Amino acid sequence: MKTSIIQKALGVQWQHLPEALKKHYLENDKGENRAQGHLTIDFPWFMKIPLSILRFFGALINKRGNNLPTNVYRVVSNGEQRWQRRIDFPNNKPVIFNSVVYHNKNNEIIEFINSVLGMKMKVHVENNTLRYESNGYVIKLGKLRMPYPEFLALGHGRIIEKPVDDNDENSFEMDFRLKHPLFGKVFSYKGVFQTIES
Repeated sequence: MKTSIIQKALGVQWQHLPEALKKHYLENDKGENRAQGHLTIDFPWFMKIPLSILRFFGALINKRGNNLPTNVYRVVSNGEQRWQRRIDFPNNKPVIFNSVVYHNKNNEIIEFINSVLGMKMKVHVENNTLRYESNGYVIKLGKLRMPYPEFLALGHGRIIEKPVDDNDENSFEMDFRLKHPLFGKVFSYKGVFQTIES
């Protein structure tokens, strides 16, 4: 198994991560990991147009849905972690949401949701859960990375991941939310997933 980007970011905290989450973040000898599950996606009505614009540029999802079949594929190569999320909506073509994650420094990662916009997130283990807290956004122009404040973008991001059951080392649940200081919760998705052994 290769050392994952989250493992690097967590450092010594990695040993306190529940087994179900370790399996989710470890890659096989090819640098790959797969998971499948179901997502529920929600956002307020006034976010439909902003999310549709972001979707045009490959970022996030601009459709709501409950219990949507979702497959997640991740591969690590040359210090970057590429995520592909395939979400199956009823009577529609699957929606693909890609992102690229880098270890930035210490316990901080950057996830780019397209070639320009990224979110800095600090990770830590707390009470048997893995927690991400955003630490501002980044605008990437070539090799230049410029900080961008949360209130001028989608607000503060938070992800919580935890095991479904202490006796199940393959299943975990995740909850991702974006909360803007003026507009409140502007986007969320949550679901239960199972890591696929490979």
